[in-house]
Amino acid sequence: MSEFLVALGTVGPVYNLIFVIIAIVLFVKMFSVPRKKNIYIFPWKLIFIALLVYTAEEILTILRMHDVINIPIHINGFFELFMIITFIYALLTLKDHVKKEH
Repeated sequence: MSEFLVALGTVGPVYNLIFVIIAIVLFVKMFSVPRKKNIYIFPWKLIFIALLVYTAEEILTILRMHDVINIPIHINGFFELFMIITFIYALLTLKDHVKKEH
């Protein structure tokens, strides 16, 4: 491998974590905006929970990469499974809400 690809693989999780922090700030701003009672925000809360799980996964990846903790890498699969299940549930609840409203 070239040195560039090794360097990119080293700093990639850190950049992902920075972008996730920006997304969390945007979610917090979205939740703090006053809204009408008829706005359905539950799927966005589920996506926010999935984003928080992704943040935990990235933090564990960075800590594992720097040998701060020693946990098996297959733990990431459980995080990803939870995120996918949460996304699917958010889509299904939104579909159910749209079906009830129209």
